[in-house]
Amino acid sequence: MTDKQEFEAKFWKSIRADMTVMVGIAGVDPRPMTAQFDGERKTIYFFTAKDTEIAEKLTGAKKATLVYAAKKHDLFATIHGTIRIDNDRNTIDRLWNRFVAAWFEKGKDDPKLCLLRFDPADAQIWLDASSLVAGVKMFLGLGDPKQDYADSVAKVSLK
Repeated sequence: MTDKQEFEAKFWKSIRADMTVMVGIAGVDPRPMTAQFDGERKTIYFFTAKDTEIAEKLTGAKKATLVYAAKKHDLFATIHGTIRIDNDRNTIDRLWNRFVAAWFEKGKDDPKLCLLRFDPADAQIWLDASSLVAGVKMFLGLGDPKQDYADSVAKVSLK
């Protein structure tokens, strides 16, 4: 059985590699956004424009949900936390890259630039338990598929 620390480690490794998540807050349909990471901190940042629906609705910290699916479909997660606007210039400088720059004509000084900060609280993480061994076990009627499923899901604290 995989322990919660292993689930968390796999989650952070995967999301840092793939970076695309669906971000949703109350009253705004979830939308795909590219996650940015500041070193090993657990905070997740997103660059957006001030005139987007999500930025316009963030008048303070709000509950948010991120939904993540790894490109290889070997890990899935629903992450709950709070999101707010955090236009800290030092953070923007650290996270700035050519991919972000492509969206903002005036660079870091673009008046539309808006940095969102997501502080995760907890996550439900699913690991893909399918494998050749799992397939053979199921074919032969060995093991308990419900237990195998239970062993591939965990709720973890991300604080």
